Amino acid sequence: MFTGIIQAVGTVVAMQPTGGDLRLRIGTGQLSLDDVHLGDSICTNGACLTVIELPGDGYWADVSVETLDFTTLGTLQPGSRVNLEKALTPASRLGGHIVSGHVDGVGEILALQADARSIRVEVSAPAELAKYIAHKGSICIDGTSLTVNAVNGNRFELNIIPQTMAETIFDEYRPGSRVNLEVDVIARYLERLVLGEAAADPDRAAGLSMETLADNGFLRG
Repeated sequence: MFTGIIQAVGTVVAMQPTGGDLRLRIGTGQLSLDDVHLGDSICTNGACLTVIELPGDGYWADVSVETLDFTTLGTLQPGSRVNLEKALTPASRLGGHIVSGHVDGVGEILALQADARSIRVEVSAPAELAKYIAHKGSICIDGTSLTVNAVNGNRFELNIIPQTMAETIFDEYRPGSRVNLEVDVIARYLERLVLGEAAADPDRAAGLSMETLADNGFLRG
C-alpha cells in the first residue's frame, strides 16, 4: 500500500522485452534504497512493481502483460522520468489517501491553465471509471494523490500546487499526455458490497442496476 505522496522522481534506465512482457530498470535518483529489499514494492508512475534486483543505483522489476495492458509503462523510453514511492510501513504518515498501486485505466490530459499560483488540469477518464470519480473525492494520477475539484461526465478537474509540480513529473504533461489512473479503493469495494448476493451471479455482477438496488433495499416503492 502507498499514500500517493511522491518521494522522488526516477528515470527509466533500460527496458528489456522478455517472453512477451517486460523487464524494467529504474534509476532512483535521490530515493534512498537502504531499507529496500528484494521482493519489496515500489510504486512506479502509479503501478505497484516488485523489486527483483537491486544493482545499487536503482531496481529492476518485471512488468506483466496485465500491467502493460492497463498502464502507460509499456510506452516509456530510456530516459523517461517516473514518479516513485516506497511502500507504507506501520510508522508512515498517511499524507495522501490509501493507494493500492493497482492502476484502473489510462486517462488523457485535456487542458492545463494557470489558476493563480496553481495549474488547473482537465483530465478525461475511460467511461467505465467515471462512476468512481466524485467531486472532492480522491484520485491517483501516475502515483500522485490528488483531490477532484470538478466533475463533468467522464471529465474531471484538478489543481496542481507549486510543490506538487516541482516534486513530480506533472511539469511534463501537455494536452494529449496519457496518465495512469487509480480510483479511490473505497469506491470500488462499495460498488461490490452494494451488489449484495448478486455479486456471485455472473449475469448480474457486471454493475449496478435498478433491479439490484431494489432487491437490496436501496429503493422504496
